[in-house]
Amino acid sequence: MKQLVATSRPFSWINTAYPFAAAYLLTGGNDWVFFSILTLFFLIPYNLAMYGINDVFDYESDLRNPRKTGMEGIVLDRSMHRATLIATVITCTPFVIYTLAVTSWAARAVFLTSCFAVVAYSLAGLRFKERPFIDSITSSYHFVSPALFGAVVTGAPLGGVTGWVLASFFAWGMASHAFGAIQDVQADREGGIGSIATVVGAQFTARFTVVLYLLSAVLLLVSGSAAVQVCAVVPLLYVASTIMYWNVDDAHATDTRRGWRRFMWLNLFAGFYITQVILISTFILD
Repeated sequence: MKQLVATSRPFSWINTAYPFAAAYLLTGGNDWVFFSILTLFFLIPYNLAMYGINDVFDYESDLRNPRKTGMEGIVLDRSMHRATLIATVITCTPFVIYTLAVTSWAARAVFLTSCFAVVAYSLAGLRFKERPFIDSITSSYHFVSPALFGAVVTGAPLGGVTGWVLASFFAWGMASHAFGAIQDVQADREGGIGSIATVVGAQFTARFTVVLYLLSAVLLLVSGSAAVQVCAVVPLLYVASTIMYWNVDDAHATDTRRGWRRFMWLNLFAGFYITQVILISTFILD
């Protein structure tokens, strides 16, 4: 159990549960049984699937990765690989069956593509994580799709403010994945694993990251919603945190590890700030 919990990255559980919960509630969702069940799914089983499958199929590169300790993940013991995959199937299957039984075709499509992206990112034979740019797109979808699902379930229109927010979130997710890949350039190359950073290099990836964070801020600013525009400061904080690596090269790629750890803590502040904006705009201003 200790290995299963550790491989699911408890520090990051909130990163997938929160987008679903917030999107569902903010777009008018009021089925509290459904809300509770799906929030639980995106909190734990979803993360066990996403990170557990990744740790099984990334074992060789993880052995060479010095950051695979603690909140940034573990080197999953080889003897736990089969058990992890079985645990993933057992914990996810009831939620999948329930969701498919009670949602619309549109919501099912989003939910299934979300689950597919989780598997396809790491599973041998698919390995989207080894396809430059597709890896960042897939990783971003891991986090955006719960929010997209929450909005589609309630029948909310995906244009307007909702569309701008989802697009901004997607740009942020791509940037975050790309930035995280820089620090693993050496370990991934030694493990024979491709990524956006190993293919196009640390410097291009770092600059790509900054541009996407800037794009994320711009998308919020043009949304037309004052509450959303106030949140544009969040991606700008990530710009400030990553722009110092604008000229980083492959030889110094591991220097971005400090920036990645800063990123993980910055996520907590960003989540807190966005939550306050939601609370104020929803319960006070309205």
